[in-house]
Amino acid sequence: MPELPEVEVVRRGLERWIAGRRIEDVSVVDPRSIRRHTLGVEDFRGNLMGATVLEVVRRGKFLWMPLSDDPASTAPPHTALMAHLGMSGQLLVESPEQPHEKHLKVRFSFSPRADAPQELRFVDQRIFGGLFVTSLIPTPDGGPGGCGTALLGGQGAPGSEAALALIPDAAAHIGRDPLDPYFSVEKLHQKLRSRKTGLKRALLDQALVSGIGNIYADEALWLAKMHYARPTDTLRRPDTRRIIDAARSVMSRALDAGGTSFDSLYVNVNGASGYFARSLNAYGREGEPCLRCSELGLSSRIRRDSFMGRSSYSCPVCQPKPRNARL
Repeated sequence: MPELPEVEVVRRGLERWIAGRRIEDVSVVDPRSIRRHTLGVEDFRGNLMGATVLEVVRRGKFLWMPLSDDPASTAPPHTALMAHLGMSGQLLVESPEQPHEKHLKVRFSFSPRADAPQELRFVDQRIFGGLFVTSLIPTPDGGPGGCGTALLGGQGAPGSEAALALIPDAAAHIGRDPLDPYFSVEKLHQKLRSRKTGLKRALLDQALVSGIGNIYADEALWLAKMHYARPTDTLRRPDTRRIIDAARSVMSRALDAGGTSFDSLYVNVNGASGYFARSLNAYGREGEPCLRCSELGLSSRIRRDSFMGRSSYSCPVCQPKPRNARL
């Protein structure tokens, strides 16, 4: 499933190609992909046709595009097109002449721009992802909704500053992610200390900190030399800082590599795969030497443990399991 770096790669591509453009037509090929838009296909199309995408915003793995019927207005937008990629969702920028993909679900036509393709296509093989129009509400903490708003490096649009403190109600429950400039390590530390759970389980809790999935949790824990079952109520402030710094480092490097692709299900908006899988130190490396230990002349191999119905990868030497482990 795409995690934060993969969704951010998609966000940046969408920002480049469709921010500031008007939606001229919407074709719903498979209504199952807009099932969360409970008012149906025609209401979905009616909310989108003629609207302009002001910008493209992300928090964690959630992606949304604030909409306006009058992009020159200084009034804040009230609605957004929200996208969740699920396990196999893809948002592809294409020209109308490009043959339709086998698993095409929704197609958007945008106002012409000389340097940009005219269509955005939502393709989803397994149909776990989806699109829907949602209301925007004030953010719980009064800060920007997420990465991509005008003051956070996005292109923005007239009036977009007013949208900074807005978030889709469907995403208001999730925490900020480590790449968000408004993320607070101290707030996270207090929440972790108040819980009696294992560290990786807490990192995967999107209400605490968003965007960290199984792959990047294992990679961040390896980089921070911390075991996934470390009790969160034993963490000191330097420990919390170390794991968040590690998560930021891992995900920033993944962004530079275009994300992590293990198969053809994750691609960017131009259909290209990411290459961070070639740089993984722990995830998926069961039985292979720990690269850090090898550099120190130590002999240890990455082990795989069952964890929350999935797998967790770690080094038994440089990530020793604590005696008071919590899974």
